[in-house]
Parts: sequence; C-alpha cells; structure tokens
Amino acid sequence: MDLGLKDRVYIVTGGTRGLGNASARELVGDGAKVVITGRDADKAAAAAAELGPEALGVAADNADPETAARLIATARERFGRFDGILISVGGPPAGTAAENTDAQWEAAFESVFLGAVRLARGAAAELSEGGVIGLVLSGSVRAPVPGLVISNGLRPGLAGFAKSLAGEVGPRGIRVVGLLPARIDTDRVRELDGLAADPAAARDQHCAAIPLRRYGTPQEFGRAAAFLLSPAASYLTGVMLPVDGGVLPGL
Repeated sequence: MDLGLKDRVYIVTGGTRGLGNASARELVGDGAKVVITGRDADKAAAAAAELGPEALGVAADNADPETAARLIATARERFGRFDGILISVGGPPAGTAAENTDAQWEAAFESVFLGAVRLARGAAAELSEGGVIGLVLSGSVRAPVPGLVISNGLRPGLAGFAKSLAGEVGPRGIRVVGLLPARIDTDRVRELDGLAADPAAARDQHCAAIPLRRYGTPQEFGRAAAFLLSPAASYLTGVMLPVDGGVLPGL
C-alpha cells in the first residue's frame, strides 16, 4: 500500500528516542522528510544522521512559545514545505497524588500540556489543505495508569483539545489525530518497570494483562503513526487510536 508520503515534510518533536524516533524512522522509510527535535543539539543531530539526508535534527524545547514558528520555518527552509507535525513529549514524572509536588505539576503542564497546545496551534495556523497534526498521548486518556497521576491528569485534557481542534480546522482540510500507546518496549516503559521491586515480574504481569501477551515494539507504533499522518488516512480526523495490544478495556 502506498501511503503517499513521498517528499512530504513533517516535524517530529521528541524524535531523538522512543516513540518519536520510531515514528520518524517509519516516515523516512516511506519517503517523507523530517525535522526531528530534542532538548540536546548533539543528540538531535546524531539521531538525524542515523536517518540520512532526509532528516534534520534541531534542538528545541516544547515549553518555549517560539518553538512552533521556528521549527516550521526550519522545515520550509531546509525541505521547501511543511505538511504536518507529530507532537511527542516526554512522560511526566511518576508518582501518586500525594507524592507529586506543585512544581512537578507546573513543569509538566508547561512542557506536556501547554507546549503541545502551542505546537498544535502554531501548526494549524500554517498548514494548508491536506495537512495533519498528530499527538502522541497515552492509554491514560481512556484508563488511568497506576502511579502516573500527572499523566492521568494531563493526557485526557490534550485529547479533548485535539478533538476540539479537529472540529475547528476540519473545514480547511486539516486533520488532527491522536495515538494512545500502552506498553511499548521503549526506554521510558523499561524505566517505569524498573521502579518495581522485581522489574522482570512487573513486565510479566503487564504482559499477562495484554490480550496479545507481549509489549509492542517501537516499530509497530511508528507504523501506526506513519499511517495516521499519511494521505492514506485522509478521512480520519478527531480519532484517538489505541496502539496497545488490546489492553484498554473500553470500546
């Protein structure tokens, strides 16, 4: 199946590792060009170098109000166009309602929530018909994850924002989509498993609750993201796609 990605240009934030990097790899593999970002300039450049000449690495902080405009200008300057953005942000710190501090909530709100809103809003102002805005959220949009209270609080709000934005920009031919990963085998998920007294047992327990009985691979997530961002998904907007092996209990 031809996804129609050849020569299209996407910004992928948080693209130096994890789900963002996996998505950038699949986009480039199907013919797209990408601007990937990370907080560290050297890591962003190294990640882009691994993807080849169709990728450019840029240091960026999602919490900076100027980031969206700068990244869009960079995409157009380097590759000549701007077709979409995948907003992938790092996970907030783990903790319970009693443990997480005001400072942790405020920092997460600025980077995870308001940063994503600004990026999406900035992209919406610059995209034309056929453009797409994607957000990497979490299964916590549908079901709270124990020990991740900040994520449980912020991610559903971003899903609601994305659905609202889809309604606003849809008449201009712009789509807004979300992805809801659960146990994908990334450094972040391994770190979370590592918080348990017995990480291997924790992983086995999680696998037992997943209908497919295993963690997903970053490549599997990246393929789903590339499809949703592609012209092949041209009639999908306002959707929140679980990439979870069937673990989320709701329809």
